[in-house]
Amino acid sequence: MSPKSGGRAQRRQRRNLLISVLVVVAISIGSFAAVFAAKWSPRLGLDLAGGVAVVYTAEGHNVSQSDLDETVNILNLRVNGLGVSGAQVQTTGKNQISVSIPGVTNAQQVLAQIGQTARMYFRPVQCFAYPEGVPKGSKATSLPRGVEPIPACTASSQLTQANLAVTPNNSSAGYSSNNVAPDSQYIAYPSTSVDMPNYDKSTVLLPGLAASGSANGGERYVLGPAQMTGHSIASATATQNQTGQWVVDYTLTGPGSSLWDKVAQENFHQLLGIELDGVVYSAPIIQPTQSSFTSFDGKGEISGSLTQSDAQNLAQAMNFGALPISLKAATSETVSATLGHSALVAGLGAGIAGLILVLLYVLLYYRGLGLVVISGLLLTAMMLWAIISALGHTSVAPSFDLAGITGLIVSIGITVDSYIVYFERLKDETRSGRSVRTSVDRGFRSAWRTVWAADFVSLLAAIVLYFVAVGNVKGFAFFLGLSTIMDMAVTWFYTRPLVILLGQSPRLQGSGAFSIATGLGAGPQASGPAVPVGAAPVGAGGGGS
Repeated sequence: MSPKSGGRAQRRQRRNLLISVLVVVAISIGSFAAVFAAKWSPRLGLDLAGGVAVVYTAEGHNVSQSDLDETVNILNLRVNGLGVSGAQVQTTGKNQISVSIPGVTNAQQVLAQIGQTARMYFRPVQCFAYPEGVPKGSKATSLPRGVEPIPACTASSQLTQANLAVTPNNSSAGYSSNNVAPDSQYIAYPSTSVDMPNYDKSTVLLPGLAASGSANGGERYVLGPAQMTGHSIASATATQNQTGQWVVDYTLTGPGSSLWDKVAQENFHQLLGIELDGVVYSAPIIQPTQSSFTSFDGKGEISGSLTQSDAQNLAQAMNFGALPISLKAATSETVSATLGHSALVAGLGAGIAGLILVLLYVLLYYRGLGLVVISGLLLTAMMLWAIISALGHTSVAPSFDLAGITGLIVSIGITVDSYIVYFERLKDETRSGRSVRTSVDRGFRSAWRTVWAADFVSLLAAIVLYFVAVGNVKGFAFFLGLSTIMDMAVTWFYTRPLVILLGQSPRLQGSGAFSIATGLGAGPQASGPAVPVGAAPVGAGGGGS
């Protein structure tokens, strides 16, 4: 090889190595700055952020595993629907389900929302009713309670086909109908309790749902016995139609499709109430734009004067409105973040103190190469912070709790081991008589096999542990695996090129106390013409061209 071509090869190699280092630095700093600007931070777990934890017991003797799995999925949907993140819902034993929700301030309200039996019913609407109150002219100061059964709707207020007179036409709504006034006799009657005996088989008086997602205290509904439950709904989605109106598209299960057609045909051109936990979410008219009933073929659309909130509330209720089993809270507790915070402070304090001692050791032992360890750990920490913070806004990663922090602390030892394996291999190369310049790349090729094998074993253990473990152990395994992958990437794309670049610097190969040669115990290195890695000096062993 001619000196000219060797010089070009070396410059090309240095450029590629420098680009690799700069890209890693740019990604680390850029990602950290991005999450900092977005004010994102890791999603803390229950032990760090506080919150609520509850264990439910499934009631009944014939509870199948499929029922438990379906209940876990529904509870997950409920929790996500509350706008909280980091929650964990899982089976913990025979007929038991545990729910932990970090960062909750109103624990009782959350428990009431997620732990309710939440059976959804589809009921025919018999008539409208006014809000609960004291009738005009009445001197009563209290309302009757526990009045069973409620009286039948008066003939003029009944929502029958004849009274509604639904007529399809070419108007913007697609139909016209009569406005039937609410029945005034129900003012003095309280809304029906969901705890009453034979609730699903009884005629009930229930409130409607406001846009805020709660019973609005406004117009109420008198509904007949339930004709279908939420088990028949496979999925529901709030969306906008071609005219920009909010609607709910729904899909039925196989058995539910035929049942829905039967119920819909019985209530054709009448109102059918969709009720969840004693609140009517919607009461649409069945096929008001059609002159005769047609099959829904397993799917349909609920439209009308729905706001975005109305549509989303209704879709959410239809998606997870029916638990296949009844749940009873066996234990529940509100967890304070104080204890976890104290443990976090103590753990981080010990970890930081240990890390400082390790960094001081590698700095004194490996001299200039110690800076590579410090900078590599700093860049890795910045990327991990950015990744963990970003994952906190998804449902991919477990919440960041004490177990996850433990996984990261364990990974620091694995990362430092990678540096030590490489540096000790460099020492072996220099002891055999090679210069630092020729040892840095050759030593990495030998060390990489050891680093890769160690990291692969750690990653494999983390993967297995993640899939077979439950609870906080999954968080430990996830963050251990994530940091192990980061170690492999940083070792190849940052540590390797940076050490090679430093090893080619004549200034760092001298006899200074902080030189690389001193750190490797190689003594002063004679400076000479630059030699490409893997190429023999010109004229050596037969000379060049």
